[in-house]
Amino acid sequence: MESLPVDAALGIVIAFPHGSIAMTAPSFPNLLSPLDLGHLTLRNRVLMGSMHTGLEDRASDFPRLAAYFAERARGGVGLIVTGGIAPNMSGWVKPFAGKLSWPWEVRRHRKVTSAVHAEGAHICMQILHAGRYAYHPLAVAPSALKAPISPFKPRALSERGVEAQIRDFVRCAQLAREAGYDGVEVMGSEGYLINEFLAPRTNHREDRYGGSLENRMRFAVEIVRRTRVALGPDFLIIYRLSMLDLVEGGSRWDEVVATAKAIEAAGASLINTGIGWHEARVPTIVTSVPRAAFAGITARLRPEVSLPLITSNRINTPEVAEALLAAGTADLVSMARPLLADPAWVNKARAGRSAAINTCIACNQACLDHVFENKPASCLVNPMACRETEIVLRPATAPRRVAVVGAGPAGLASACAAAERGHRVVLFEAAEQIGGQFNLARRIPGKEEFSETLRYFQTRIDELGVELRLGTRAEAERLRAEGFDAIIVATGVRPRMPPIDGIEHPMVVGYADALRGAPVGQRVAVIGAGGIGFDVCEFLSTPQPSPTVEPERWMEEWGVDIHYTEGAGLKPARVEDSPRQIWMLQRSSGRPGARLNKTTGWVHRAALKGKGVAAIAGVEYLRIDDAGLHCRVEGKDRLFSVDTIVVCAGQESENRLYRELQSAGISAVLIGGALLASEVDAKRAIEEGVRAAAAL
Repeated sequence: MESLPVDAALGIVIAFPHGSIAMTAPSFPNLLSPLDLGHLTLRNRVLMGSMHTGLEDRASDFPRLAAYFAERARGGVGLIVTGGIAPNMSGWVKPFAGKLSWPWEVRRHRKVTSAVHAEGAHICMQILHAGRYAYHPLAVAPSALKAPISPFKPRALSERGVEAQIRDFVRCAQLAREAGYDGVEVMGSEGYLINEFLAPRTNHREDRYGGSLENRMRFAVEIVRRTRVALGPDFLIIYRLSMLDLVEGGSRWDEVVATAKAIEAAGASLINTGIGWHEARVPTIVTSVPRAAFAGITARLRPEVSLPLITSNRINTPEVAEALLAAGTADLVSMARPLLADPAWVNKARAGRSAAINTCIACNQACLDHVFENKPASCLVNPMACRETEIVLRPATAPRRVAVVGAGPAGLASACAAAERGHRVVLFEAAEQIGGQFNLARRIPGKEEFSETLRYFQTRIDELGVELRLGTRAEAERLRAEGFDAIIVATGVRPRMPPIDGIEHPMVVGYADALRGAPVGQRVAVIGAGGIGFDVCEFLSTPQPSPTVEPERWMEEWGVDIHYTEGAGLKPARVEDSPRQIWMLQRSSGRPGARLNKTTGWVHRAALKGKGVAAIAGVEYLRIDDAGLHCRVEGKDRLFSVDTIVVCAGQESENRLYRELQSAGISAVLIGGALLASEVDAKRAIEEGVRAAAAL
């Protein structure tokens, strides 16, 4: 295992598995210790942080939301914070999003609070007013300044309007208490309304809510103060403080400290860490962000206030969380997506089974991407997340002998889910290790977390008694001879080689071979600008080791000034030079990378642009010869005189075995890339694997 410092000033060292799937099972005395908050005691220091699921928006989805939270409470978490709930209609993130402002809306929330309390956990409701981030024409803000991520220009609030918003926050908190919540989290971060009042960037007012810091923070302070007066001492008020705005015109460090002290004096119970605005051009939660990269900010604030602090962002394992608490970084650790990935995260840590945790890989593909697409959230590595009432792995009434062919993500998910139900599973894999395409993905700089998924599956295989046959190619007759009751085919994909004249030239390398270490020259043409093309360019353009495992390098690359020496936590980015000159080529017109995932695509595009990778669209491939790659771009012939051509032109389904089984009259289920090869969709593959097992 390699180690990386979270923040040199803290002396914290966080383990990051890189290439290894072996883990120990240490104890976590700080993480699992109770926290006395006066009128109530949290059973541990794990906060399930706020994350919108899409289930908050309709009353009919609240039973599903209750089941989702109840499973995390059953899994041992101490305190849960819901996804953002608006205090009024102007605060909606989108039309008809979750809101609590009328008495008749209380009843639906009681289903959630009673379900959580029945499992021994506590729960707070996050009050979130979207401000200028609102995706509707009712948007309001301190000043009439349009956000770059919303098409709607907000209306500037009058002083009376500001007072009305404060009253609505307080009223929302009162209704939350009626609904059975143990408290509320006031969302003062991420660029939403309260944060907009605090930052000069978005507050151009000249009245008592603008100008000086005292005036700019009046809105936040009054919300907390009046909520405490209205709700009394036995009600939790968490304030989510933006400790690092990461935008021009954001708050300085002295202003962050002053705001924290004022919030404490106003009656807050805890302060949670917020990092970055949604419009910031610095990634804060994607998989390429180093683990606990921003924990040093929380540690820096801790001596300034006396109330408990919560640290957040890219904390996903008990080892990381324990190290932070042991070092005095914070009093609690907030994790949202890690508990989406594994609802039993805390219980597994308590039992010394951290190797059995299904670790969040911070891919965003089924959580944040779904929410931005107006779909209910789920999880790539745990497709049952937010579908607890839909996908159920019930014990098999009649255990069967099941063959699963292929130990990529689809096959691994299917084999483990089937074994969990009580079936006797044999898992065939032609390679000498499990993982399939994940063994390639984890080699990409910034995707080191993918190793965690393979560690999890290997642990589950061992625990569940799955018979793993590595280096074994399953044939139709062999499967027939062994007399399996059910066969699931997850044989994955093979790289597609496009019909280009000269494609067999020695300078041509497939993406799989390049990632496995085949020699690649200094001048490289990459054919294909899909997800794999971007990954390969990252691999070829990033000096090793990856900045993801060296936080100081990562901060330099993205221009993050965690020590606040220059303004609001930003400084000029210093991207390391690529060891190669790379051209990434795309047949179709349009912006390369336009089809990448919404919440992570911009990060990949920005990273490659910083490294000088030239992305060219509308390319017609003519031929390959000793001179290089001959193309036609915008009607003009062009020669790319390169040393190596890496082909990332998609995949084809590897379903020969399935066809053979069909021809032999043997029933089988086809899943994953073997069913549909478009790109490499691990999210779909794992879900299909689990559903196939659930249907046995």
